[in-house]
Amino acid sequence: MQAELDFLGALVPAIAIWFVISIVIFVPIDAALTRRGAYRLFWHAPLVRFALFVCLFCAGGLVASLQ
Repeated sequence: MQAELDFLGALVPAIAIWFVISIVIFVPIDAALTRRGAYRLFWHAPLVRFALFVCLFCAGGLVASLQ
């Protein structure tokens, strides 16, 4: 895996691409969990949201490292 990717003529770190992909995946999941009231089950809902995003971000990095 390359450390930098060419995006419209600018070199962008690969981690930034994974960050954006993680956000795109996280937003609909978070919206669905909010609609269903799943965050009421947890003591600290923002911490659960952050943990969910970190899990998605790390999973994307793991998938990228396997290829």
